[in-house]
Amino acid sequence: MSLSALQLVGIILPLITLPYVLRVLGFENYGIIVFAASLIAYFTALTDFSFKYTATRDVAIFRDSPKKLNLIYSKVITIKAIFLLLSFLIITIVVYSYKPFYENRLIYFLTVPMLLGQALFPEWFFQGIEKMKYITFLNLGIKLFFTICIFFFIKEESDYWIYPLLQSSGFVGAGFVGQFILIKKYKLKFLWLKPKIIVQTIKVNVPIFINQFVPTLYNNTSTFLLGILSNNTFVGVFNAIKIIINLCVSLIEILSRVFFPFLNRKKQAFFKYKKLMMGVSVILTALCLFSYKLVFWYLNIQNDNAFTILAILALGLIGYTLYNIYGVNYFIINRQDNLVMKNTIFSSLIGFFLAFPLIFYFGIIGAALNLSLSRWMMGLRLFYKYKNLKK
Repeated sequence: MSLSALQLVGIILPLITLPYVLRVLGFENYGIIVFAASLIAYFTALTDFSFKYTATRDVAIFRDSPKKLNLIYSKVITIKAIFLLLSFLIITIVVYSYKPFYENRLIYFLTVPMLLGQALFPEWFFQGIEKMKYITFLNLGIKLFFTICIFFFIKEESDYWIYPLLQSSGFVGAGFVGQFILIKKYKLKFLWLKPKIIVQTIKVNVPIFINQFVPTLYNNTSTFLLGILSNNTFVGVFNAIKIIINLCVSLIEILSRVFFPFLNRKKQAFFKYKKLMMGVSVILTALCLFSYKLVFWYLNIQNDNAFTILAILALGLIGYTLYNIYGVNYFIINRQDNLVMKNTIFSSLIGFFLAFPLIFYFGIIGAALNLSLSRWMMGLRLFYKYKNLKK
């Protein structure tokens, strides 16, 4: 119920702000913001380092052991801090080395603090102990703060730098509040760990990290490469349409992650979960296709290829759902992390390499094709592996 309420608000608030942002800032300035976020997104996966699954799984198992929880907490904080510093260093070098990035360096450096906020926010812990209300309240706080401030502070095109500043401030604030709850309410203590333990933890988590990071190659590269090969206006249009699809993706992912700790304890519930998820994905796809006129009018999208892009991305939702059903909530729960990792690497690398010719020759439609094809490839391969296993 908590995450359903969060998802409802998460759907409504962006739909309130996005038309205003597009009209005030324009698609080009919005495209610059999206382009900067697409660079940072590569490092979001790095700083998370698979903990939203591995740490959640460990907390769900050892939730009644304070010593184990302190150890898990210390591992997560230490490793995230290491990768956070590495990310800051690499981003700085990239921005100062590439002229188009350097020209908009203020936007990039205002977007970077989002990494800190996401690294601090202990979503993995709240999911593991199945206390979703904390995730709900803190995320609602971020979204409400962000929404209200947009209308107060963004008044003209030149205010586009305020958008990433507000977004980063919300994430950082929620991250510190989350850490405060862990320390004060749950009495978690940070332990200085030996390097050997840190190295061992990184090694153990590598399969799922790769499984979570590699999809960024196809998912994020579609937007990133579109910005390099076309212009910021196309990036703005593509992302505005993708936001509609991402709202559906968020719902699918939240349902998947809600059931993740539950299915770790009650694996026999998988068959009911599978039917539920497929039903949800078909309904969401149909809603996207039948409501396109209303959506495009509301967001002021007038691109000739807009419906084609929406239809291609909407059909990719079913492939994404198959991946969550069989990859996350079947094979990973049954400790077959390497199988999921190999499937993800193969599908994502194919998607990554297909992105170049598809976007080069077909532009914005190619970006949509690349995203949906990759999602279907990841989902169908795991579906067939599951069927073969059952046979």
